[in-house]
Amino acid sequence: MKKIICLWSCPRNISTALMYAFAQREDTKVFDEPLYAHYLKVSGAKHPAREQVLQALENDGNKVVQEVILQKSEKLLFHKLMTHFLIGIDTEFLSEVMNIIFIRNPEEIITSYSKVIPNPKMKNIGVKQQYELYLSLEERGKTPIVLDSKYLLQNPELILSELCSLLGISFDEKMLKWEKGARKEDGIWASYWYKNIHNSTGFLPYAEKEITLTNSNAELAEECLPYYEFLTAKSIQS
Repeated sequence: MKKIICLWSCPRNISTALMYAFAQREDTKVFDEPLYAHYLKVSGAKHPAREQVLQALENDGNKVVQEVILQKSEKLLFHKLMTHFLIGIDTEFLSEVMNIIFIRNPEEIITSYSKVIPNPKMKNIGVKQQYELYLSLEERGKTPIVLDSKYLLQNPELILSELCSLLGISFDEKMLKWEKGARKEDGIWASYWYKNIHNSTGFLPYAEKEITLTNSNAELAEECLPYYEFLTAKSIQS
């Protein structure tokens, strides 16, 4: 059976660390945000390295789905993706893949994201889209796995073991460690977003952060909270 994993993350999560973890498996090939150029073109979002991304990657999202995400391979395919990139794309392909919705506390997302792109909006951080994606997949009879980065960081081996079991693959202890530095699969945007992961050799312990958001950022966090609470209640926690 062809196994294709689509990780639907919010930004400023540890999705790159999870991609690095799967990259340690000899049976797996990983892909870093193949829909990024499509998103930038359709949304008009002004992200760092925008023009380089548009030139480096296929801009047609539906073409990316067919040629990259659903490509034939002898290996397990792991696609790191952002939920809010799913705009202007035929989502029928989601029934052909194994979907993971990867969440994070919205206060933590907004605190981190706003350091690079100030005053984010709901459409930028993907939390509502993750909630809507969950409901859509559930309605299709393809209920996704939900993974919360908090619980993953608190006990990487336990949560990854459970994740692999739900995916129908064996857990590999190699997923817990990687070499410091960049990977060949990194997108060309890595210099803007991947500093911490490039300095790591594994999942860092979870640390509670004292966060104080103000104005529009605080309002956005409050708006996101019900969606996050719904999803985290369904996440792998043991």
